[in-house]
Amino acid sequence: MDIDDILAEVSGDSLPPETRDLQDLTRVWVTERSAPELLPWPSALMERVLGRIHQQASQRPPCLGWIERVEEQVGNIDPKTNFRLIIIQTELERFKFLVRSFLRTRIAKIDQHTLYILNNRTQSALLSWSELQYANAHQTSLETHYGSSFLSHFPTSLQRLDDTAGGISMIEQPDVDKAVFIRVLRDREEPIIVEGTDIVLQMRRGDVYVVRWSAVRDSVLSGDAELM
Repeated sequence: MDIDDILAEVSGDSLPPETRDLQDLTRVWVTERSAPELLPWPSALMERVLGRIHQQASQRPPCLGWIERVEEQVGNIDPKTNFRLIIIQTELERFKFLVRSFLRTRIAKIDQHTLYILNNRTQSALLSWSELQYANAHQTSLETHYGSSFLSHFPTSLQRLDDTAGGISMIEQPDVDKAVFIRVLRDREEPIIVEGTDIVLQMRRGDVYVVRWSAVRDSVLSGDAELM
């Protein structure tokens, strides 16, 4: 029995909600950072995680916020007598780091492919409400800046940022054929055939592959595999 078998025997119901959420947040963070395109917004998970962070931050004594109170106590008292406070603060900072990095990753993808996302209803549906507002504001700012800087000096026919003249689109799209590392989490009855090649993935639990994202996207989104 290896470590994967041991972990598989641990029921998710036996873990505290905070631990399950931390594991899920770590998984979506790794997946978002590794995938070349924007992935669905994990609304339920983020609602719980952000709610927990705000709840802890809002537990205020009369004059001092909860986080500030922890930091003050940790700084003024011997750490040996403050171990529990240190653990609480460390756990909270871990959640905050993952959330910040996750959001930065998604914003970087939105910045890079704004027009592609906004012009594609399927892609727009992957955004949270705040991300959609950001994408629209970002694109408006870019168009205003480009227009005042140089586009206004071009002929009207050359001022479009989404021109497809000559069969070449100006809209940058994600490279869905980028290579990614995946680990298979569940056996799959049918193998995956990588289009345009003679590569066949048998997809047995525990297998690790380097393969095109487009070939394993559905398996990752369904939970049969995970990005590494």
